[in-house]
Amino acid sequence: MSTAPGRTPVPVDVLTFGETMLAVQLPGSLAVGAQARTTVAGAESNVAIGLARLGHRAAWAGLVGDDEPGRLVLRTLRAEGVDITRAAVRATAPTGAMLREQRVADLVRVHYWRDGSAASLLTPADIEPALGDGARVLHLTGITGALGPGPLEAVGAAAAHAHAHGWTVALDVNHRQRLWTADEAGSALRPLLPYVTVLIASDDELPVVSDAFTESADAEERAVDALLEAGVREVVVKRGGEGAAFRDRRGARHAVAALRVPVRDTVGAGDAFCAGYLSGLLDGLPPAERLARANTLGAFAVASDGDWEGLPRRDELGLLAAAPGTAIR
Repeated sequence: MSTAPGRTPVPVDVLTFGETMLAVQLPGSLAVGAQARTTVAGAESNVAIGLARLGHRAAWAGLVGDDEPGRLVLRTLRAEGVDITRAAVRATAPTGAMLREQRVADLVRVHYWRDGSAASLLTPADIEPALGDGARVLHLTGITGALGPGPLEAVGAAAAHAHAHGWTVALDVNHRQRLWTADEAGSALRPLLPYVTVLIASDDELPVVSDAFTESADAEERAVDALLEAGVREVVVKRGGEGAAFRDRRGARHAVAALRVPVRDTVGAGDAFCAGYLSGLLDGLPPAERLARANTLGAFAVASDGDWEGLPRRDELGLLAAAPGTAIR
């Protein structure tokens, strides 16, 4: 996103920021010495990769440490076509890390080493240059604010800036219980709602951002009502294997069923869903078609190993329509 002196910056399609970590993935328990595969992972960069693979201009503006994991993060994002010209290295802190164990069947257990990481030192000043360059969409998640007071302040400043400049602001609630409680997350995220254009949440995350949520039969309906009344323009609810739903302030409603695919790895499916939805939004698709593309990317994610490795290019979006066992020759 940097430009030569005297030239006007060219806005990207989507700007996002947060923590991307060294990811150590094991097919079994670490306690018995399962062999590991190293890669990188982070909710926001997963979305950026998904968008870049579909031909959108996606930029990631996070912080990494001056270390080998940090170099791996930047190299991977660059190789995937993500703009990292506003990413930065913080030499005083390490790159964060996560370890993911395929504990049994498709049950995954994730461990984090994020306290004191470079990303936890993020401040509004770190993202000001990227905000100044402009974007059509600002993508935020509830994970970044959980990293510390500086990242939370940066999320708030970015949301306010984007809203004031007419960008679409997308917030994926993405609640992580190992980072903060639901009450802490709700207190931090609810003040952002007046800035949010698109709120994406799984059905069990709606209570985090809506204190109107109850255990009644119409609980989801009432939660979405509260979010729309708080200023959100459209709410997208992820229902996993049951598909996804959409409501907006004009009263439009849509629901799309999930694609049926063999499940190999569910981690990263929500990020893939977000990438698909934002791609549809950027392409000007109507809500039902945005949901369909989001479900398609989510299906690619759960049917592949890794957080982002199996996400499709644009010419592969129709692959899942092929019959099981098909060989494309």
